[in-house]
Parts: sequence; structure tokens; C-alpha cells
Amino acid sequence: MSEARQAARPKTTQNTLAAFALLVVMLAVLSACGVGTSPAPGSGDPPGVPVLATTPAENGAVILSMKSTTGASIHYTIDGSTPTTSSPTYQAPMLIFSDLTINAIAASSGGTSTVATWTLPTTVPAGTLVWSDEFTNTTGSNAQPNPAVWTFNVGDYYCGWDSSASPCDPANPNAYVGTDGYLHIVAEQPSPGVYTSARPWTQGLFSVLYGRVEARIMVPESQGMWPAFWTMGNDVVTDQWPACGESDIEERVDAATNPDWNQGTIHGTGFATPGLGTKYYFPSGQTAAGWHTYGMIWQPGSIEYYIDNPSNIYATYTPASLNSISGSEWPFDSGNGQYLIFDLAVGGTWPGPPASTTPFPSEMLVDYVRVYALSISGALEANPR
Repeated sequence: MSEARQAARPKTTQNTLAAFALLVVMLAVLSACGVGTSPAPGSGDPPGVPVLATTPAENGAVILSMKSTTGASIHYTIDGSTPTTSSPTYQAPMLIFSDLTINAIAASSGGTSTVATWTLPTTVPAGTLVWSDEFTNTTGSNAQPNPAVWTFNVGDYYCGWDSSASPCDPANPNAYVGTDGYLHIVAEQPSPGVYTSARPWTQGLFSVLYGRVEARIMVPESQGMWPAFWTMGNDVVTDQWPACGESDIEERVDAATNPDWNQGTIHGTGFATPGLGTKYYFPSGQTAAGWHTYGMIWQPGSIEYYIDNPSNIYATYTPASLNSISGSEWPFDSGNGQYLIFDLAVGGTWPGPPASTTPFPSEMLVDYVRVYALSISGALEANPR
């Protein structure tokens, strides 16, 4: 403001401005001292009760999600106990098929909310199909895996559906649902020594909380190929690997052997590498390159692996399996769900690099992935968190 214009202002207006300036200064001092002021909405206030919502799965099962109305973190328990900020942190929707009592709180710097409680109205009978992806495609062309369920771990040589960063080619995706009704995971060699592949997973979108989980798969068998179907704990976000727990349902490397094999392995704190693993040897005349069903039976206190039939169990792991391993911790009954992962790795320390005889492209095919209900209530009581 120019001096001429200020001088021309009436004296009463100048006095009013001076008084207003003094009032502003006084309010600033009082605010700094915390006197006569109110906090901004939400700051320092306890968060609202989290909202627990469900969407139908199959045959009475539901997919449970949790949301804070104020953006606070959510902690929950699955056995009816009162959650604290040390309880599992909600990360992703979870498939529920049993009458678990799930309690949840929201937590922020302002404190914790009251408890929200949810229970499935009825228990789904054991053996009932409660969720599946059959990879149906009626579009007439290769399609993106259901984006409401599947996303991609992208990086190194792993490409997403529409990854355009070299060497990925969005016009030639490494994972797609074909018109044949299979999920295709394709390893390519776009130039000598350069590889691309895909790792579709359900992290952040969908997870299972116990159940019989299986997939019908055909894998490639040649030097440097490393196909796998596995699960990882949702708490990898907060507790990292291996504390989150990893369960490898289908995994093998390199060319077919005689007898041919698959390995089922669990990983966790104290048994990260190489983990606890058991090889299954296929009957004479069979290889992993044929169609096989690879399954896991996950219930409180145990993980079991089978091939082709749930009665054909070849490995069983329980907390007692860790008794001889110093510093080990069983991660599979923490209350965290596990998300699903399909993977066709190329090279690595286990298989070694591809050879000149390794064919490219090489494909891992998945016919379906399914989850069946188990009776877990009694086992949960016997294996408290």
C-alpha cells in the first residue's frame, strides 16, 4: 500500500485496523499456549469404530473386509479375544467359512476405538467349495486375469499385464487368461541373456484364512525353469519375510528326472532358508509336465501337502516340527490371512541359469485354483493365538 493511500485513510479506520491487529496477536499467543482453542477435527480424537463388511463367496462363505472411517490402522483377533495394537494389522480381505468370532479396533495417535464384532451366521460344512477362479474366458481373445483378484509383482524380469518398461511388452503379456480357459504364465527371452516372466498374486485384494487350497497345474521342465504355486502371510507388510510365513505348495526346478518330483516347503523365522521341505516323487511314468493337482490343507496347528487327491498327503508340518530348531517360530496361526501367488522364475541360485537347450517361450498353465472349507473351530480352540 502506498504512503499517499495510507495517509488518506480516515483515522477511525486506522484505529479499527490497529485493534484488529492486536486481537490477531493475542489469539496467536493464546493458541501457542493451548488456551481457548480447539484441535482440528480428528486430531487427537479416538478413531471411529471400524466397519466390517462382507461380499458373498460361494456356498455360504464370505469375503470379509475391514475399513476405518478415519484412516486409522485396524487390529483384529479371530478367536473372540479383545484386540490390542499388538494384534494383527488388517491388510486385505479374507475368505471366511467358519463361525469365527472376529473382533476389531481402529487405532491412531488419538487412542483406540471401541470393539466391532462379527461372526459368520453359520459354519460351512467341511469339504464345501467356498471360492475359486476357474479362469473362464469367453471374450474371444486373451484376457487380463480378474483385476479384482489378481495383481502383479513387478520388477527384475517380472512384468505386469500392461507393463511397458523394457524388456516388458504390453502387446505380448507374460500372464493372461487364454480362450482355452487356462491361466498362462509365459517365460520369454526377448534377446540373448534377457528374460521376462510374470508373478500374478492376490496381495492386498484377496487372502485365505485356513482351508484346503489347491490348483491344477502343468509346469515346464527344462534347465533354469522354476515354477511355483505358493502363499505368503498378509503381515509381510508389517512383519516382513520370513516372519510372515511362506507356504510352497507346488515348486520344482530344471528338467524332469526319473522319478520326477515336487517339493512342499514352509518358511518362517528360524527356518527361512532352505525351510522345511519334503519331496514328493511321482509314480513311475508320470512327470510334473503332466496335469496334476497340488494342494495344501491348512488348519490351526498344521499344514499338510498333497498331490492329485487330498487323501494323498506326503508332508505334514506342525509347531512340533520346529522343536529342534533354535529361535524358530510357527507363523501360520497368527491370525493373518495368506495371499496366493503363481510364479515362473527363470534362473536363480536353485536351478541355475537356462541352457542353450532351454526352450523359449516356456509356459506354466493353471486350469483353476480352488478353496474348500475345513472344520477348524475345535482346532482353533486347541491352538490359541
